[in-house]
Amino acid sequence: MMNSSSPLGWALLCTAFDAPSPDALRIQQDVLIVVDGNGMIDAVLERDHPRRAVLEAAHAAAGTLARLPEGQYLLPGMVDLHVHAPQWPQSGKALDVPLEVWLQEYTFPLEARYGDAGFAAQVYDSVVRTLLANGTTTAMYFGTIHAVGNQVLAERCLALGQRALVGKVAMDEPTQCPSFYKDASAVEGIKETERFIDWLRGHPDNGQQRVLPAITPRFIPSCTDELLRGLGALAQRTGAHVQTHCSESDWAHAHVLQRQGMTDAHALHAFGLLTRRTVVAHANFLTPEDVALMACTGASVAHCPLSNFYFANSVFPARGGRAQGLGMGLATDISGGYSPSMFDACRHAMTASLALHEGVEPDLSAARRGRAGHGQQARIDHVFALWLATAAGGSALDLPIGRIEPGCAMDAIAVDCLAPDSNVQIWPGQDGPADILQKIIHHATRANVASTWVQGACVHQRHRHGPA
Repeated sequence: MMNSSSPLGWALLCTAFDAPSPDALRIQQDVLIVVDGNGMIDAVLERDHPRRAVLEAAHAAAGTLARLPEGQYLLPGMVDLHVHAPQWPQSGKALDVPLEVWLQEYTFPLEARYGDAGFAAQVYDSVVRTLLANGTTTAMYFGTIHAVGNQVLAERCLALGQRALVGKVAMDEPTQCPSFYKDASAVEGIKETERFIDWLRGHPDNGQQRVLPAITPRFIPSCTDELLRGLGALAQRTGAHVQTHCSESDWAHAHVLQRQGMTDAHALHAFGLLTRRTVVAHANFLTPEDVALMACTGASVAHCPLSNFYFANSVFPARGGRAQGLGMGLATDISGGYSPSMFDACRHAMTASLALHEGVEPDLSAARRGRAGHGQQARIDHVFALWLATAAGGSALDLPIGRIEPGCAMDAIAVDCLAPDSNVQIWPGQDGPADILQKIIHHATRANVASTWVQGACVHQRHRHGPA
């Protein structure tokens, strides 16, 4: 598949689907997508556009014209707003234990190993390759407390071509952090975070700033006020992205209320950590005042529908939050969520919304069982889910990604509905373009991701007869 470094760029003939807003599917049939030499989409031209024939001929003559084969469709690359990269080895296990056991017996001992650069390289190479193969072009990664491990993660993203945000995890509260896995002090946690920001921004292979640093307090309970205050000042001074957990569970929400005398969102704001480039994971228990504050600051929520079922015991009201102007996107939450597929995350988000809308308790009457009985709309469909996984994530990160349109980066995937053993079955004469997109969202797997591009470069390709 085309991966040209020509100053002319390259061009692609295809049918493209995207969702620039939560309730609007855009179908662009038989278009010419022109990608400039910097990997940005310069034009999307319909068949009858006056420039189409000239540009198509020019790229054909230069050998920089590609066409998606029959049965393949272009979608924006998936944006995963919350991934715990070091937890990849435990993905799919220990989901039958309470959160406290999961953290203390599995997660913290695993994360403590990433001072070993060799171990870090093995794991991080695997997780980045896996996400790219599943169509995730952008990932917002939690790292660990270790400088060397975080540097390895950022360098694997750079080497393999994934757009990413990487954060050095900061955690120093002795009552919540194990003695073998914590920052030595608040001062040290702040200094190490600043060193990582400077190192990544100045990395010689990161001239395009395709991999960005993120200030990453694990969550308020695991951080002292001194650490949170210092990281907030760092966020204000550097303009770096911020990521953390917020009001994830009943315990976490209550813990912060008791300790700070205010909710998570308001406490983060008081510490200077709620900015236009902040992404908070989960946020299931936001109050109306929290939502208004986040909408005002421009901060966003990483909706983690699968891990919310396992560890938060609640459902994030995506439809309601959107109606109140809350920024949001979608996430797998590896490894609290077991699947690395954002297609799965789309499906989990739809299922979660339906549970919230209709209710799940059979002993209650239909009128009392869910939000629908109280006149509230909570259900989302496949178009809303696609928007969450693409354009919404790009907006949350304040990056020009997630849409197939001029001015956006060419971060995209080709979905092959004719892949061997595909679950996506298209019936000629019965399935129109909108039906095809709906079937892709409901059925696509890693096997259907034929090609993945980031900033115009092909970073993953799978042939119809097996992996490349």
